[in-house]
Amino acid sequence: MSEDDSELERLKAKRLAEMQKNISSQQEIDQKKPEEDKPVENPRELLVAKLGFRGLEVLENAESQFPNETKLIVTKLFELIKSGEIDEEIDGGKLLTLFRSVGLNIRMATKINVEQDGKFVSLTDKLSNQSSSDEQ
Repeated sequence: MSEDDSELERLKAKRLAEMQKNISSQQEIDQKKPEEDKPVENPRELLVAKLGFRGLEVLENAESQFPNETKLIVTKLFELIKSGEIDEEIDGGKLLTLFRSVGLNIRMATKINVEQDGKFVSLTDKLSNQSSSDEQ
């Protein structure tokens, strides 16, 4: 029996050593992963950083009107910016032209202001004031 007991103890010790080795190697791998993994960049955030005058307004309108298509375009623009093919600022006009060239007619809120008595008023207000003065 003592021979069986010593053999069993030896096997237990061997198995324990293997398990400890596996645990320590797994811990080493886990410690290396955060160093190797770069934080994944958000394509939209990079694009927003490259947008110029009224670019964000156009992007937000596109996202609300065509969310799936806009996501694809944002991803492609992200790739072009990362590769260096696009290195300039993208203003709202350029972005709107891009969306319209791929067939997405982004509707933008428009407002026309005119000068009246030294102040800028909307065209709607000016016309409504003229029509109310015509009625009197």
